[in-house]
Amino acid sequence: EDYRLLRNDSRPQVVSMLPFQEVEVESSIPFQELGANLTFCCVAINGEGNASDMFHALTITRSVMAPPNKLFSPILSTCIGALVLLLLLLLFLLYKYNQKPKYQVRWKIIEACEGNNYIFIDPTQLPYNEKWEFPRNNLQFGKTLGAGAFGKVVEATAIGLGKEDSVLKVAVKMLKSSADTDEQEALMSELKIMSHLGHHKNIVNLLGACTYGGPILVITEYCRYGDLLNFLRKKAESIIIQDSALDTSLDSAADYKNIDLEKKYIRSDSGFSSQGLETYVEMRPVSSSSSSVASDSAQVRGDLEEEDEAREDLRPLNLSDLLQFSSQVAQGMAFLASKNCIHRDLAARNVLISDGRVAKICDFGLARDIMNDSNYVVKGNARLPVKWMAPESIFDCIYTVQSDVWSYGILLWEIFSLGKSPYPGMVVNSKFYSMVKQGYQMARPDFAPLEMYSIMQACWSLEPTRRPTFDQIGCFIQKELEVHKEQDYTNLPSTAEEDSGCDTSGCCEESCEQEENGQPLLKSNNYQFC
Repeated sequence: EDYRLLRNDSRPQVVSMLPFQEVEVESSIPFQELGANLTFCCVAINGEGNASDMFHALTITRSVMAPPNKLFSPILSTCIGALVLLLLLLLFLLYKYNQKPKYQVRWKIIEACEGNNYIFIDPTQLPYNEKWEFPRNNLQFGKTLGAGAFGKVVEATAIGLGKEDSVLKVAVKMLKSSADTDEQEALMSELKIMSHLGHHKNIVNLLGACTYGGPILVITEYCRYGDLLNFLRKKAESIIIQDSALDTSLDSAADYKNIDLEKKYIRSDSGFSSQGLETYVEMRPVSSSSSSVASDSAQVRGDLEEEDEAREDLRPLNLSDLLQFSSQVAQGMAFLASKNCIHRDLAARNVLISDGRVAKICDFGLARDIMNDSNYVVKGNARLPVKWMAPESIFDCIYTVQSDVWSYGILLWEIFSLGKSPYPGMVVNSKFYSMVKQGYQMARPDFAPLEMYSIMQACWSLEPTRRPTFDQIGCFIQKELEVHKEQDYTNLPSTAEEDSGCDTSGCCEESCEQEENGQPLLKSNNYQFC
């Protein structure tokens, strides 16, 4: 047979080399090609001699070695790049979703727990009374009063609200058709809070709701003159400083007093409902003739409204109006405080004006686009009305009735500046926050008597427990109104500079000793954390 030396393994591996025993050596020879019926001869040579052996019918297992892979092939690199881009896109969308403001009810109900610390009540747990249900087919919608990122408020005519065949102009809150479950729950929570609070002449009251058979509709009083902020700005050029300069036909006591409605249902251009607060008027189906009656009534009512609005447009503002607005808002806030309700966004834009120049507190957040509203500043993941917020709310996320008092002080500044923006010329930045922390207070607005500016300063105390209560504030302003009736204001700025010698807190304490009964939550340490 023909023998060939295929390969010489120059580095055999010694497997075993024990004394007085044979040495075992392992040698491996790689083959590029294998044939069939091969015979192998293994020859070993060392200093002691040589030896050989033949192997027939040898079974050989072929090991195929794959070429080394590159760590990042083009396909793998493309896939990884695409995954990274998708991940970045997902993170960006998540960030934008978190940045998008969510519809939340600003009003919060608190309850006591352990001492003087309080927690928010989950409004979804509040009961909803079916007596508020109103047939949605009995609503005839009109123009949009306001629209925002989450929904809108629409003027409507309610047929049969309160008593059969009655026709009443109302405002209806509704969400956008694209509203998600959270937003629907938020509007339902607002409905429950309003029904929980009950009726007061200085808040925008609930009249009814539609929660079945379609989107949620919240029916409230209609305030034809819009929000206080724009009302003041519109009247800024026509303010007068002498009561006698008013037309006597307009300057009646009824025009200035805070309308106290009787316990009967009033035909309401102003949107008033049954004033028997304890018992809501039973709602009955509308008769078949209601449509024609409604049409005739609407025509007459429309003519009356046009006349009233024309008279209102010609009627200027005076100091009595500004004091009345201040007093009415204080009364409304005292009512909310007595119900353990925190507003958290008290400002002139959230106060509406109804007939008789009656101010009514509301939450107009549903119909406000806070993304494009410069009054709401990005802070963390939220947009907040920073210039109206108390320091403890800005820096510690603490909301109490006392923080509402701070906001009320800013509202007073808006009223007596005739709708100017607070902290004029100041940008909300680190310098602004530092100034607020250090106790900076705005100067007295142009039309504020010194006594009213003293209230503002008291509201802006850095120590929450040293701020006056809403009952105290309301009492103090009522005294100012009584004094004003006896005086003829001929020069408002100079009159404002006269020092009455009456300290704000002192006067309030003497005349309003009942504030602890009216606002039981205004004790020390009643902080509410977010």
